[in-house]
Amino acid sequence: MSFDTPDDRRYLESHEWAHETDGVVRVGISDFAQDELGDVVFVELPDEGEELEQEGEFGVVESIKAVSDLYAPVSGEVVAVNEELFDAPELVNDDPFGDGWMLEIDPDDTDELEELLTADEYEDQIA
Repeated sequence: MSFDTPDDRRYLESHEWAHETDGVVRVGISDFAQDELGDVVFVELPDEGEELEQEGEFGVVESIKAVSDLYAPVSGEVVAVNEELFDAPELVNDDPFGDGWMLEIDPDDTDELEELLTADEYEDQIA
């Protein structure tokens, strides 16, 4: 099976993606992760203003099959949370790289992105 893995993003081994635009890092879970989870029924996210550590836990995604912790791809302050997910968690399944994004972080150090997997490296991991 083939999964969408946009090459304009970086990935954690735990299946979160990070996309930096204008100094802000948007975060979500990969197409592979949402497929493995099955139908997402609940998402728990941090509050705006919360400080996150790279690879530290920031929330939970719950599906009909499993509950999985979510990990931050970079350290920094949460500057936005996708509140649509609270009423429509299925957006994570429908559009994991678009409307299903989870949060935005003002990173302490954008160089942390370079430590993450490239799309090719991530595809090798999930193959």
